[in-house]
Amino acid sequence: MEQFNLGGNAKLTIVDNVLSVSSDEGLTAVSSAIFNGGYKKIKAVLNVGVPEGYNDRSLHIDPLELITSSAAKLNLTQDYLAMVTAAKISNYAIATKKATDFSVTVTATAGCSHGESSGETMDVEESPGTINIIIFIEGNPTDSCMIASLITGTEAKSAALRDFDVRSFYTGDSATGSITDSITVTTTNKGKNIIYGGPASKLGQMIGYCTRKAVTEALIKQEPIWACRTVLDRLKERHLPLEKLSDEISKIQGLNINAKGLADVLYKNPLSLVYLLAAAKLDDDVNKDLIPVGIEGFVELSKNFGLYSQDCSALPGYDRVNLPPFLKNALVKAVKDA
Repeated sequence: MEQFNLGGNAKLTIVDNVLSVSSDEGLTAVSSAIFNGGYKKIKAVLNVGVPEGYNDRSLHIDPLELITSSAAKLNLTQDYLAMVTAAKISNYAIATKKATDFSVTVTATAGCSHGESSGETMDVEESPGTINIIIFIEGNPTDSCMIASLITGTEAKSAALRDFDVRSFYTGDSATGSITDSITVTTTNKGKNIIYGGPASKLGQMIGYCTRKAVTEALIKQEPIWACRTVLDRLKERHLPLEKLSDEISKIQGLNINAKGLADVLYKNPLSLVYLLAAAKLDDDVNKDLIPVGIEGFVELSKNFGLYSQDCSALPGYDRVNLPPFLKNALVKAVKDA
């Protein structure tokens, strides 16, 4: 068991697959937790990890059994709320900041193998990967301040994913979270009233910093791949795998190349990979009609983007290549240059 004092008679406890923020004197919480969420007076917030080998069917039919058996490890039978995650609790991260009248501690567990972009259409068959966040405020925020703090923490989570360029599993768009994320803001309600929790407030800045830091560290602990992906990995996450790239480029007469051959060409010239990543970002803007004012005729501009000095559009079969414009030209030119 691990245990840390958070101030105000609150403590952080880790036992097996359970992380708890608790206080015998009671806490106020606002939460999206699956169990007992909402606006509550409680004694503990739990983040429950699903043990390895636990039956998925059992979890979905009766999540309460896992929650109650996990709470029992902390001698809790009532007055608690609980979030559930497939991430390992041992991979949690914690970040703390203190001000004169209050302090903030954020704990997070994170996995984002099935990221999503809020507002997109999703056909969900499975949901591995969850980001669970507990924001503890040693202070006395108003009810509206707690809601603002929850929003600020959610924004900070999405900012951490943007930093990693995490993409939606479903569409390849920039991810804002995963479909099963949960967040709780809890407080001791002691001290001077705190009115503002938005991103520009003192409290909000502390919550944003701590949440972004905790989610970042937890994500790397749970899924180290996010810190060491290749350009081709990042294109695949955009639903542009190497096989599709080689198949499309091979539609151009004289550029017949398989996936392995294309990878060899690209890795022999790292500058071509830089162009591809920049092209992918430009194509994101094209797709969302966000090309900056003053850059007119982006399709024509894209024909000059890349390494090869000549216009690719005259190549036989060029018009049949079904790729975003900047990526298409950067890729063709990389292969021609080789």
